[in-house]
Amino acid sequence: MITESSSVIFLLEEVNEIIDYLVIGIVALGVGYFVGYMIRKKIAEAKIASAEEAAKKMLEDAQRNAEAKKKESILEAKEEAHKIRQELDREIRERRNDLQRLERRLQQKEETIDRKYEVIERKEENIQNLEQELEKQKKNVADLLQRQMDELVRISNLSFNQARELLLKRVEEEIKHETAMLIKEYETQAKEEGEKKAREIISLAIQRCAADHVVESTVSVVPLPNDEMKGRIIGREGRNIRTLETLTGIDLIIDDTPEAVILSGFDPIRREIARTALEKLILDGRIHPARIEEMVEKAQKEIEQKIREEGEQATFETGVNGLHPELIKLLGRLQYRTSYGQNVLKHSIEVAHLAAVMAAELDVDVALAKRAGLLHDIGKAVDHEVEGPHVAIGANLAKKYRESNEVIHAIAAHHGDEPFKSIEAVLVASADAISAARPGARRETLEAYIKRLDKLEEIANAFEGVEKSFAIQAGREIRIIVKPDRVDDASAVTMARDLVKSIENNLDYPGQIKVVVIRETRAVDYAK
Repeated sequence: MITESSSVIFLLEEVNEIIDYLVIGIVALGVGYFVGYMIRKKIAEAKIASAEEAAKKMLEDAQRNAEAKKKESILEAKEEAHKIRQELDREIRERRNDLQRLERRLQQKEETIDRKYEVIERKEENIQNLEQELEKQKKNVADLLQRQMDELVRISNLSFNQARELLLKRVEEEIKHETAMLIKEYETQAKEEGEKKAREIISLAIQRCAADHVVESTVSVVPLPNDEMKGRIIGREGRNIRTLETLTGIDLIIDDTPEAVILSGFDPIRREIARTALEKLILDGRIHPARIEEMVEKAQKEIEQKIREEGEQATFETGVNGLHPELIKLLGRLQYRTSYGQNVLKHSIEVAHLAAVMAAELDVDVALAKRAGLLHDIGKAVDHEVEGPHVAIGANLAKKYRESNEVIHAIAAHHGDEPFKSIEAVLVASADAISAARPGARRETLEAYIKRLDKLEEIANAFEGVEKSFAIQAGREIRIIVKPDRVDDASAVTMARDLVKSIENNLDYPGQIKVVVIRETRAVDYAK
């Protein structure tokens, strides 16, 4: 019994100790939690304070940046305003100068008009004086005629009617003779004045219409960055070059010129397409049949666009409006067409201007002359595709696209294939001849050019005492170096004159040739 009681007491004590430990642990846990809470609260408050300080600092930085950007923007705005003000000042000065020039021109025109008005007034006064003098002479003639008739009646014992018939017969014979003389005189004078006026009109038209022509050929040269590019253009087993030649119809000459490819072909449009496509391929670097087809297609579209733009530019430059779009496109094709080295589009524009100037001088239809002049060679745009002369082709094209009968006739008659029916048609033919025949408009063939230079030097070398001769300035000048011991100064002058006559008699050439004879005296000695 005592043992059981003691064990129970021991258990109760252990339970009480455990309870005490639990209570102590719980109290300690509560205290720890409270302490942790207070610590976290302090840390949070510190973080909030630091965040507020950071935000305040960021706000201050943002304000400073904003102020700096504001000042920078103000400076930029001031600079832009200054530039705009300078531009406006410059434009105002230019407009003021233009206005001053216009005012001077108007003042000059007013002075010219005043002078012309004074001349007209003087002419009117002279005409009035002449009319008064004519009236007096008429009265004197009437009195003289009456006295003559009375005297005839008295002398011849003729009646008044008989005397009048006799006098009228005599006067009629005199008038016929004088009329014939006057007609002949007026015909001669009119012919001389007509020729003079025609020369003036043509010279004025040529002076007012100065055009530059670029000589073109059937060959185009495409430069290469290096000779290695030739192998890439040829391709494996020549497939690239065959593809390009097949698609464009142009021959490629690879090996003749270093770092260059020569494109040879009669059709200038195809040659231009091939040149553009090849330049694009060289720039791109990827050269294979598929890429060649793509580039050729792009080049075709570019050339078509350029042809349209060239036609529109030609109509804009000449002021010809209302042309059919197909005619404008055909005009653009003339940019790539040459005739004896002369660009046909530039030639057509020049003919339009020349015909218009001459039409204005003759007071006929300027617009019709200009339109017909621009379209007179339109048949050359398709003469390699359609059979027949370009005159007939051009007339048919003008008729197809509903041009007026006057324009069609001027096109058909500008080479004399039809008799002229209008002044404008004559002017177009004359302008065409002037543009084609003026010096420098059409080049000679290379072979004839070289032969002419050789012949020129051969004529010079045939003279005695000539040491060397050089044809320079494309055959427009020849310089002869003579032997000073065989040709003196006086003989040099005589030689120059004789050489001029020999060239005139033995050589055909455009323009004129300058002959320069050079004689120099040399003193030679040797130091031994």
